[in-house]
Amino acid sequence: MHKQTLTDIVAGLRSKAFSSEEITRHYLDRIAKLDDTYNSFITVTAEQALNQARMADEQLANGEQAPLCGVPIAHKDIFCTTGVRTSCASRMLDNFIAPYDATVVENFNAAGTVMLGKTNMDEFAMGSSNETSWYGPVKNPWNTGCVPGGSSGGSAAAVAARLAPGATATDTGGSIRQPASLCGLTGLKPTYGRVSRFGMIAFASSLDQGGTLTQTAEDSALMLQVMAGFDPKDSTCVDKAVPDYCATLNDSLEGLTIGIPREYFSEGLNPDAETAVRNALAELEKLGATLKEITLPHTGLAVPAYYVIAPAECSANLSRFDGVRFGHRCEEPKDLEDMYKRSRAEGFGDEVKRRILVGTYCLSAGFYDAYYRKAQQVRQLIKQDFVEAFSEVDVIMGPTTTAPAFEFGAKGDDPVAMYLEDIYTISTNLAGLPGLSAPCGFVDNKPVGLQMIGNYFAEAKLLNIAHRFQQATDWHQQLPAVVANGTEG
Repeated sequence: MHKQTLTDIVAGLRSKAFSSEEITRHYLDRIAKLDDTYNSFITVTAEQALNQARMADEQLANGEQAPLCGVPIAHKDIFCTTGVRTSCASRMLDNFIAPYDATVVENFNAAGTVMLGKTNMDEFAMGSSNETSWYGPVKNPWNTGCVPGGSSGGSAAAVAARLAPGATATDTGGSIRQPASLCGLTGLKPTYGRVSRFGMIAFASSLDQGGTLTQTAEDSALMLQVMAGFDPKDSTCVDKAVPDYCATLNDSLEGLTIGIPREYFSEGLNPDAETAVRNALAELEKLGATLKEITLPHTGLAVPAYYVIAPAECSANLSRFDGVRFGHRCEEPKDLEDMYKRSRAEGFGDEVKRRILVGTYCLSAGFYDAYYRKAQQVRQLIKQDFVEAFSEVDVIMGPTTTAPAFEFGAKGDDPVAMYLEDIYTISTNLAGLPGLSAPCGFVDNKPVGLQMIGNYFAEAKLLNIAHRFQQATDWHQQLPAVVANGTEG
């Protein structure tokens, strides 16, 4: 039952092949049995999930057809959920019970979904490996000695291990696409402003965007249809009509022009991963697409610009976590200053502290113009690179990551090496563009992803391309050996 896609589950529920309560119990049983191995969930909401499933079954029996009625999913633990802990995988928020739902969660509730629980992540979404969580690292189902990618590693591992058919996620510099690549999934980061950020705890407000982690592009289209749309509670959410993402999935790729940035195939890319990506591009040529080499000349500046802008915004956003109003408070503070210092020192992990320090430094008097303003100017150059490229091509493609999943601790002592893991994904966030990663092969039995970058609000085109690619290949159907063979646990 757990090997079905989200699309299959929708069809099965409507045909009454099984009930929502049956499929929900199945996933809850798998989580209870297997998640000690993967550590993909922080909170499992079993009682709530079964109540939602029973309500969904009543609605289905009465002929009510909410888009995803009765479908179990998981939410990244960065989205606020009424009455349920929302921790951001940090000790700072370990005791925080959200008093309201994020708009994304509201939308899924209205669509009839069942929440299985809240998934693990890098603390406050800061990381590329899911090793910075207060609740411990998440294991990659393809190789439990390797990272699943971050920051949405819990969502990715849960879907890859078939503990959930789909999950919400967020992407600030690659945090959906990178774990999608390392876990053999389809990961979609929409255009900035396409999905509401209300109730999504902020890391870097001008970069954060909610999205999906699923088995297939078709599943992603179903979830995005629910997530996308204008929200007056989010001033950065764009008031733009939402298309029918499923309606164009089967459109022909004849005449499609794919831009291949030479900067994405340079030194540092694993040669076997490059071969897998180029084979995928050749498959798209067979489907009618044309490849054209392009240049994105400021790509090399993306990582340094990002690691000024993102920490600066994180420094501002995380200043609210001070031990006064909510969150972790130190024991028996001597005075207000002692409470601030010890609460923040105890509540935040090393990576979060590192980024707060860097960001505060970049925003301080005498350094704002030298660092933050300069990084924003570089950001405009990167955005202009994409504007010029999209005047020549319809979509841009290349590798999602430089290599498949690496072992735990391999980059822990070198933050810069860890930051470079997102070298192919960061530019998309700086420009606010949509991006998608789809499975395209394996290196040493570990998945490799093909990244697709679209023009603004071109999510439907990305999903169409990924769907047609998945119709022609079976990479997205591959399962971790323990899942495929039923030898888990």
